[in-house]
Amino acid sequence: MEKIAIVMDSTAYLPDELTKELNIRTVYLNIVIDGNSYKEVIDMPLDKYYDYLKDPNNSFPTTSQPAIGEVVSCLEKLKEEGYTDVIAIALSSGISGTFSSYSVADLMVDGINVYPFDSEVACHPEGYYAIKAAGLIKEGKSSKEIIATLDEMKKVSKAYFMADDLSHLQRSGRLNGAQAIVGNLLQVKPLLHFEDKVIVPFQKIRTYKKVVLRIYELFDEFYRQHKDENISVCILHVDALEKAEEIKNYMKEVYPNVNVEIDAITPVVSTHLGIGAIGFAWTIL
Repeated sequence: MEKIAIVMDSTAYLPDELTKELNIRTVYLNIVIDGNSYKEVIDMPLDKYYDYLKDPNNSFPTTSQPAIGEVVSCLEKLKEEGYTDVIAIALSSGISGTFSSYSVADLMVDGINVYPFDSEVACHPEGYYAIKAAGLIKEGKSSKEIIATLDEMKKVSKAYFMADDLSHLQRSGRLNGAQAIVGNLLQVKPLLHFEDKVIVPFQKIRTYKKVVLRIYELFDEFYRQHKDENISVCILHVDALEKAEEIKNYMKEVYPNVNVEIDAITPVVSTHLGIGAIGFAWTIL
């Protein structure tokens, strides 16, 4: 009989009490600064990293996937605990090698079956898949049934992001220098989303206010089609809690039957989006 565990990576950033309740294990991506590697959240807390990003004199960080050794150690521990199967949920394979790390680690640990799942997103939206998987385990679903359900869940899941300062997207290679300079001068706030597993512009919009209004329009289209279902929304931010709370308050007023949460964007994804970035994600759980 299958005994199924769930592993996710640190960018999903679910609350500790929830991961303990649902028995979700976490492997950590890394921030690299001046040749030194730090596990995000653990060695590099959010507040400390946000302060680092705010200083233009600091060297620009790079990011890396979880070390193979850490993933192998996690799988071996689960095997010792009697687990036979692991649903291993990764942020999008188009922006990270985490999915590949799961696949390689699977070959290195005998006696346990690993099912790598490419969420094709990042941050809390990735965490939604872990939450869903935990519920399916309680229902007695098999590993293959869980993966099939998560694949279907992608059809009703969406995430949008907006960078407040385009220089971070430029420095991380998501935007060229000229686009970033002109965009900042014109107050262009490109609405970004995941397409084919990578972050790309969805629509170029001038001013933050208009971006938020466009997000509301997009969500309302979704809501009208699924208003009788269990919709969950997460407002994401990089040191922009006040903005996130304003959006949450609006959502709760207009859509009182929708579950709305706020979550921070972890250091790895913050590196690319920069201070002040906002994200908006939804799914059906």
